[in-house]
Amino acid sequence: MNCQNSEKKGLETMNITIVGAGATGGYFGARLAASGLNVTFLVREKRAAQLREKGLVIKSVVEDLTLATPQIAINAEDIPACDLVLLGLKNYQLAASLPQLKVLVNRGAKILPFLNGVEHFEILAKELGQENVLGGVCKIISTLDSEGTIHHTSKVHQIIFGELEPSGKEFCLGLEQAMAKANFKVKYTENILNEIWSKYAFIAVFSGVTSAGDLTTDQICAHEATVKVYRRSLEEMKSLADAYGVALSEDFVEQNVEGLPKYAKGSTSSMHQDMRKGLLLEVESLQGAAIRLAGRKNMELPTIETLYGLIKPYEMGSVE
Repeated sequence: MNCQNSEKKGLETMNITIVGAGATGGYFGARLAASGLNVTFLVREKRAAQLREKGLVIKSVVEDLTLATPQIAINAEDIPACDLVLLGLKNYQLAASLPQLKVLVNRGAKILPFLNGVEHFEILAKELGQENVLGGVCKIISTLDSEGTIHHTSKVHQIIFGELEPSGKEFCLGLEQAMAKANFKVKYTENILNEIWSKYAFIAVFSGVTSAGDLTTDQICAHEATVKVYRRSLEEMKSLADAYGVALSEDFVEQNVEGLPKYAKGSTSSMHQDMRKGLLLEVESLQGAAIRLAGRKNMELPTIETLYGLIKPYEMGSVE
């Protein structure tokens, strides 16, 4: 099939490439493949060997799933047809993926990124063309263990997407139709920037306070002074969104503060978990990006800057 035949694709024709088969991309990609879509996982050799040997395995509170023989590729050149790329990488992996993405975009694919933050949209638009990039966020709590199994530990599993340019609307409507049979929630919105910024503002704060303080949610809640830091961070991120023309809900701050005690005891952010494991951290794409964005608007984010300063030494996995 020629990728450039039609802007609006339906369930029977859409070809999807998942860049990475980790906790996010692997989960949603497997669900899409199980629904009948043609899904290819573009992965590194190590992950490819894992998938060939064991298949793509999901252990989920919703429904377990195993793809015994997932369709995989090491090189984008080996993928003959692609209408959509789901990008589920860490921000620090984005630059290395661009050559592969360019191959797929040149064949007619649209890019739907699920990276944390907002700066990656500028990078993708510059490198691949604004008209080829969609807006998207995903909501899921999942991890990848050393054996390559994906563990989905919450009933939350949703993809939200929408066009960033008017020309992308027709494609998005087709995508909504294509994903309708997959076993996760799908939401198309004409106001995707609000969804993107809402998630970004929350994650920048949640990851920031938990990581900078080495704290779980119940430990934050136990100290009013720490809750105050959490609240101030949310207020700063809401002000930043306002400065960029994105009006988050009026109760954004209160909603997130009141949500803290509702987490299970011991809950924390993925960044905090990565810090504990000595892994690379996305501090630049979350807290660092907020500071850079604020600088463009001659704003200061003193609480976010403090969180950034406390996390930055751990960015590369260990303190130098």
